Amino acid sequence: MSIDITVKIGGEAGQGIQTMGHMLALVCREAGLYLMAINDFESRIRGGHSFFQIRICDKPVQAPHHKVHLLVALNRETYDLHKGQLASGGRVIMDEIDGSGEGDLIALPFSELAKKAGGMIFANTVAAGACLALLGTPFELFKKVLSKQFGKKGADVLEKNYYAAELGYQVVKEVAFKWSFEWRADKPKGALMDGSKAIALGALAGDCRLAAFYPMSPATGIMTHLSLLSDRFPLIVEQVEDEIAAVNAIIGASFAGTRAMTSTSGGGFCLMTEGLGLAGITETPIVIVNAQRPGPATGLPTRTAQGDLHFVIRASQDEFPRFVFAPGMPDEAYEITSRAFHLSEKYQVPAIILIDQYLADSMYIAQKPYVAPERIERFIAQDDDMENPQQYKRFAVTSTGVSPRALPCAGKALVVISSDEHREDGHISEAIPDRIAMVDKRNAKVPFMIKEMNPPKEYYGESGTLLVGWGSTEGAVKEAVDRLRDEGSDIGCLNFVDLWPFPADAAVDALKKTKQFLMVEQNSTAQLGQLLREQTGFVHSGAILKYDGRPFYPNEIVDGVKKYVR
Repeated sequence: MSIDITVKIGGEAGQGIQTMGHMLALVCREAGLYLMAINDFESRIRGGHSFFQIRICDKPVQAPHHKVHLLVALNRETYDLHKGQLASGGRVIMDEIDGSGEGDLIALPFSELAKKAGGMIFANTVAAGACLALLGTPFELFKKVLSKQFGKKGADVLEKNYYAAELGYQVVKEVAFKWSFEWRADKPKGALMDGSKAIALGALAGDCRLAAFYPMSPATGIMTHLSLLSDRFPLIVEQVEDEIAAVNAIIGASFAGTRAMTSTSGGGFCLMTEGLGLAGITETPIVIVNAQRPGPATGLPTRTAQGDLHFVIRASQDEFPRFVFAPGMPDEAYEITSRAFHLSEKYQVPAIILIDQYLADSMYIAQKPYVAPERIERFIAQDDDMENPQQYKRFAVTSTGVSPRALPCAGKALVVISSDEHREDGHISEAIPDRIAMVDKRNAKVPFMIKEMNPPKEYYGESGTLLVGWGSTEGAVKEAVDRLRDEGSDIGCLNFVDLWPFPADAAVDALKKTKQFLMVEQNSTAQLGQLLREQTGFVHSGAILKYDGRPFYPNEIVDGVKKYVR
């Protein structure tokens, strides 16, 4: 019998929900299982409803499930909100039961047992112990994980966690649970990975040496991971006073030859747009991660969305080339980030990476090892590369639009740059020929940049109907397609990762194979659908859209497709 079980842990912020969820994830990984976990929380330090939902499988999984098999309710509100999601035979663990619940309730006095173990801080370990006991997990496996997590905090802390876990186990050890399964000893299939950490590692692989930021959820986790790594790598992570300072800091660092990045959300990216234009006209390579969230303005700070696609493609005044990418999974996030640094420097343009809260905070098993390149290719002009460094022109017109990029004070070449329009030598000019030459020069890069863009990822491409999405919806769309095909539907999917310059020829090749295509996006206007029509002339037959700040579940996509495909 295959394993596919969802556990949801809910309560108020500050109750250790994420800590408990992470413990469960570590136990599953240790046992060689696959998992996919989502993190749902409000924008407050304490209070409000939060939950951590983990899907445990014996095969790779890339999307959450809409049914819950085990609900751990750390407060009554969690039970009231989520009891309707229980699968047949599902159970609920609750601290206090007032008799108004159903027969699926299991009483577990979290507070009382935690105090017995040494204090309320151990309540999540008690709950984790009970949860794992119901799932049939060997206690020694949980002890192994606890040892790795708390061993460095001293013998007393570790023993108290052992005791708390055992108390949770003992309370439910005789309780029947339909969805328990046999835990077989196996090697871990990979590392626990979320999108934020994958991007941080990708930045290191891309030779990032400066990361400047101002905290803004859901992007802050990227910089937190980089900060934790900064003592082991030649990397400076700097929290600055605002987003304007952040983008200007990385422009300055890049001007001096250092690969640099920042991360923010849509509101912060708004503030960075003038700096983005500065990078555009000075042809300075920078990498910006925009972790999208619902807006406008402050919007929903800790929720997920895909509403910034048109914004980042057109951001800042006038026209200049830039790269835009939207990874769908942590593995892609790692590869895209490293590649963004390479391409940004090669073409001397900004590179923007679009993610969202769902990708940033969701957790997966990363099966493929993240391998850094053996060699970093740099695109810096030295004196020896020039016939006459004294005649160096920073913005020399070339057939590719890419000029030799020398660094200031690094040789005999004089590097002159201005935010105003300029001549080839960098000095300000309002002459008509110079203006036309510089615009044409910057735009000359685009045909070469397009050749660097990968085509969208096709799954069952030769299909009557295609679901078309981009970025983090990839996993949910793929699972929805598999379910529909199992039901006999002639359906496939297409996921865009490389978005700008738009790979129009590859998109046309994919779309002309299908009778119709439906957009699947987390915005209210099908922004990629509009872009497809603009760039290819193909018009989608319908759209499955979600913009409530929560991620897609595969069943929602399945239900949406059935409205269009009979």
